[in-house]
Amino acid sequence: MPLFNKLGTRGQRIAWGVVLILMSLAPLVSTEFRLSLLAKFLAFAILAIGLDLIWGYGGVLSLGHGVFFGLGAYAMAMYLKLQASGAALPDFMVWNSVTELPWFWEPFRSFLVALLLGIVLPALLAFLLGFFTFRNRITGVYFTILTQALVMIVVTLFIGKQEWTGGTNGLTGYNQIFGMQLHEPGTTIMLYYVTLLILVLAYIFCRWVVRSRFGQVLEAARDGENRVRFLGYDPAWYKTIAFTLSGALAGIAGMLFVLQVGIISPSMMGIVPSIEMVLWVALGGRGTLVGAVIGAVVLNAAKTGISEAYPEGWLFVMGGLFVSIVLFMPRGLVGVYQSVTGMWRKKGGVPDGKSVRKRKQATS
Repeated sequence: MPLFNKLGTRGQRIAWGVVLILMSLAPLVSTEFRLSLLAKFLAFAILAIGLDLIWGYGGVLSLGHGVFFGLGAYAMAMYLKLQASGAALPDFMVWNSVTELPWFWEPFRSFLVALLLGIVLPALLAFLLGFFTFRNRITGVYFTILTQALVMIVVTLFIGKQEWTGGTNGLTGYNQIFGMQLHEPGTTIMLYYVTLLILVLAYIFCRWVVRSRFGQVLEAARDGENRVRFLGYDPAWYKTIAFTLSGALAGIAGMLFVLQVGIISPSMMGIVPSIEMVLWVALGGRGTLVGAVIGAVVLNAAKTGISEAYPEGWLFVMGGLFVSIVLFMPRGLVGVYQSVTGMWRKKGGVPDGKSVRKRKQATS
């Protein structure tokens, strides 16, 4: 089956085409500030797709994706910081009495190396964590606790080594890439289109993955790991690969985030941001991919709007959303939409896709 046919029905492809056209026209109707915010939300959506891949289709809940996001962000920020500092040491190193650039900073003078490491480092960490945990059949709540422990370790390390990482302040003070100002209108528009393109490619890739035999085995392992093992497959490898891909997508999202926002600090890769990432997928609907995109954009847009109107109210809203999703919307917004359309079809006598396929098979 061609890849294009795996992106949904004809109506769904038309709807996605309309959405993509509207997103492409956003720079014409948005201010520079709002466009930058939207680009940041799209970067978050890339991470949410990767998280949905391992949680929605693999059944593995990770509360440590903030680490993978942060590693990618720091890789890009290190390159930008070195470019802004020129031949001198970064300012925070001077303040901490560092006299020589650490050896592991040297590779980040190259954009291509920084780009590669921003993907490889989080992917490698995800692979190592997944390999040793899934091979020992550590899943469920125990794996979730391990990912939280990973977050605490990495955040503590980044704060403690402030002479290398900038400490709690993180890395900031850079405003150029390839000689262009990051916050100029032209650069903002360019970065928006780059983020949108990568989001589309990430969605198509993950859609292909979950529709492939690999994705079918991954889902089967989610629903019955022992059965998959008895059939001759090794669920550990499938989960490890999915977790590695998820970590790589989180790293890509982190690099795009730094280009949009211009700062990265340990607080952005802690436990609270990691929980928010899970909430994005839960709100949109896990196991759908499109729900991850919707949840990331809608929830972050709501967070921005509520924070602007009621700065202290967002935490209460987030807590209320989490409780409401668990109690009333376990399948998220996409699940609600599917339920409503299913009821409408039954009430109106309109056959759904499965009924049509069964009818064709019966008459053929």
